[in-house]
Formats: sequence, C-alpha cells, structure tokens
Amino acid sequence: MTHNPSSTVLRDAKRVVVKVGSSLVTNEGRGLDEAAIGEWCRQMAQLVRAGTEIIMVSSGAIAEGMKRLGWTTRPSAIHELQAAAAVGQMGLAQMYETKLRQSGLGSAQVLLTHADLADRERYLNARSTLLTLLKLGVVPVINENDTVVNDEIKFGDNDTLGALVANLVEADALVILTDQKGLFTADPRKDANARFVDQAQAGDPALEVMAGGAGSSLGRGGMITKILAAKRAAGSGASTVIAWGREPDALIRLSQGEAIGTLLVAPTQKTQARKQWMADHLQMRGAVVVDAGAAAKVRDEGKSLLPIGMVQVEGDFSRGDVIGVRDPSGLEIARGLANYSSAEARLLCRKPSSEFEALLGYAAEPEMLHRDNLVLMR
Repeated sequence: MTHNPSSTVLRDAKRVVVKVGSSLVTNEGRGLDEAAIGEWCRQMAQLVRAGTEIIMVSSGAIAEGMKRLGWTTRPSAIHELQAAAAVGQMGLAQMYETKLRQSGLGSAQVLLTHADLADRERYLNARSTLLTLLKLGVVPVINENDTVVNDEIKFGDNDTLGALVANLVEADALVILTDQKGLFTADPRKDANARFVDQAQAGDPALEVMAGGAGSSLGRGGMITKILAAKRAAGSGASTVIAWGREPDALIRLSQGEAIGTLLVAPTQKTQARKQWMADHLQMRGAVVVDAGAAAKVRDEGKSLLPIGMVQVEGDFSRGDVIGVRDPSGLEIARGLANYSSAEARLLCRKPSSEFEALLGYAAEPEMLHRDNLVLMR
C-alpha cells in the first residue's frame, strides 16, 4: 500500500459514477445542504464541459424525509422508511435539478431497485436509458427506490448501488464522497496509531479487516460497505476513490490527476473484465447464425450485429440473455446480450431496421447485439 503522488485513474476516466452519502447531503441530518450540493454540481458541470460523462448516486432521501416529518430517530418499520423516502425524494430531486440547472446542466431522476439490475431485460433497459441521458448531456441522479423496496430487494446501502451502477454503465471510475478523509488501517477516532491508506488494490482481503464496523446512525453503511463496493466495481474494471466530500474542488482535482483520498485500483482492465464475464457465461440460451458479410463486420471491423445479417435463430431466449453468434460454418465468433427475444429475432431475420415497427408494433434498438454488449470469441 504505497503512496501514489499523481494518479491517472480519474484523469483518464471518460465515464465516472459519483456517490455521495447521507450525512454529507443532509449535513448530518439537519436538512439538505444546499451549499454542498451546489458545490458538487458546479464541479460535475465543469467535468461534463471538459468531456467527462457523470452519473450521480445520491443518498439522503430518507434522512431529508425524516427532517420534513419531524422524526429524530430513523424508524425500523419498512413502511415508515418508505414514507420518509417518498417525502424526502421530492426535496432531493428538486435540489439537484435547481443546482445542476444553475450550472448549465439538465438532470434526470432515476430510481432503481436490486430487482431492476438482477433481471437481464430491466438491466438492459436501465442501461439504455442511462447511456441515452449521458449522450444528451444530462446528469442522471440515481437513488434506490426506497418507496417500493422491501428486505429482499433493497441494495442495503447506496455504496453498493454506486458500484452496481458503475458495473451497469461500464464506468471507468467510482468516486465515493464520504465524511472521512479515506481509508485508515484502523478507526482514527479510536486508535492513535491508525495510518492513512493512500492506495491499495480493490478486493484485497486485508482492506475488509481494516474497515471494521458500521458508520453513522443516519446512513446504512460504514467504511466496510465502501470497501465491498470498490471490490464490486472492480469486477467490471472500475477503480474507486474514497474521499472527503467537503474537500475543496475534490472532483476537479481528482480529474487533474491529484491524489486525494484512498485509491482502490481495479486489478482488471474494463474491456478484459467485460469480456471475461461474457466468455465465462456458459449457460447461453441460444444463438443466431449470420451471413458471411455480417460475420466479417462483427469479427473484423468490431461492428454491432444487425438483424438484416441474420439467417437463423437457435434456441429460446429473452431480451438481455447472453447468446452466441455463429458464422455460416457454425463457428461461434462472438457472444453478447440480446436486444430482442428469440421470437422477435425470428421475425427480424434479414429485415432492415425501417421495418421493425411494422413487424413488432414498436421501434426499439436497430441492433440485435450492440457492439458495447458483444465480445469476440476468436
């Protein structure tokens, strides 16, 4: 765990997920911190103008709802938590909308549950929506959909949500802004010998031992959830920075290569991580056979697979399932996430995208497999 005076992780990042915790957003539960939120929005706007895509994952809905309802202690009953979230979400979304607009950016509210990302079709839908928003220059502000979650489907903390969003959109980096300077070898509030950790490898088991117990009474996480989030984000090749949310211009300085907070480096590159995930996906639900022209475009030019190049559909699969792509000789040349079910794909074989709406009753993606969701096997 050595000092890294100038990290390139964020300097080179093109797509970044920024997660901010409850205690920061609500100024330790006193209500939404307008000045702090305004500062983060100003910094994000500067990064967006410089060409970085930003997605915000913000805690604070329940804490803000508690304040508006006059509750001083966090309830344990799930319906009361859901009620607090419903009340607080209004103020949270309004605050981000106002502050991002003041910085010249549009915003969008996106509420997710674990079920949205566990289900492959909803996963693809969420991914498509977020990527479309980024293309439009809009900053998505994401929170867990606390008004509908129950014990089975809640993320448990927004650090985990931040990591899952980083996986979802294949972010280059996850920045977790917290009320601590970063990771220490022990709790600095209790241990005078605690040393600051500048850099480590995400997923190192020693980090989990260091992180220990839980955090404040407002949020649901502590440093351990941030360590586990970094480990999860590293699964898709995203490195994580854990930094103090009130550090002046933290996001801008990180993007300029300055070392702030704790950097947890992903051991695997983004493209390798995604390829490994799909290559290891043994339970493929089916495949499409393509003509020689389509095979060449996919294999040699790195293009998406369009239905017009498909000659046959094998198996029974749903949108979001991993399927194979076979050339005319039957050799598997690629695999990826299907944008259409097998029944729909059979209707679309050899058809141009201009006919999709007439055939299916709706217009969706022009590709059967988008190149971002496709890996070559040979």
